[in-house]
Amino acid sequence: MRPLVLAIALCLTAFAVPAEATATKTVYGWAWSTGGTGIRITPMAATYRKPLHTFKALPGAREVRLDYAKAAFRRVTVACDLKETEGRVALDRKGLGTTVCAPGDLTADLAFGPSAVRVEYRGTTAVKINEVLANRPGPRTARGTVKRIDDTTVLFTRAGRTVKLGYTNLMTFGRTTRRCGDGWLAGRPVNADRHGLGKKPCQGRDFTKALKSVGHPVLVQVDYVPQVNELSGVREVFGDA
Repeated sequence: MRPLVLAIALCLTAFAVPAEATATKTVYGWAWSTGGTGIRITPMAATYRKPLHTFKALPGAREVRLDYAKAAFRRVTVACDLKETEGRVALDRKGLGTTVCAPGDLTADLAFGPSAVRVEYRGTTAVKINEVLANRPGPRTARGTVKRIDDTTVLFTRAGRTVKLGYTNLMTFGRTTRRCGDGWLAGRPVNADRHGLGKKPCQGRDFTKALKSVGHPVLVQVDYVPQVNELSGVREVFGDA
């Protein structure tokens, strides 16, 4: 019987799931949509002082990508379909959202930009997502180059430092071209100011289309929110002006 018992034990060991693969982990940060029911989030240190969380970058933190199709989602708003709190919040003593909502409500919320969250997850699956109220740093203006990653994400490089920035169609895009749908720097700079910056008001979808017309980094002036890593505005730059 001993050989049979040993064989069974070895078989069970071969198919056992490692403990670390099923362990639940927790992360705080700004969740960005990656399409469908996917999010990306870079872990951040979080401190809570009622009613706001303050996030701080964690050196060396790596982006986590998760699917939230079956996650429990809790909002800080008193109703799932509200864009803003409208002066009323639903928070527990730890500052976590308590209004019971569906994954689809998170999808709708992320369409307007990143959301401050606390996420419990296993492997690549989000188990529970709580929205939180968080301090947002003021925007900064900087000039550098952007390179397209996908339709909502770019790499911005300035002074030898590169960061990943996300955006939505709510982002403003100042163009030097005649039309919003033109290729990057196409034609004469009929809408450039005296500093060479685009001044024709366009949208995020126009930025996506224009950036697809080039396969190399392009010079821009951006308005972005540090830590959140959100692009709120981009201006095309004509030449080296």
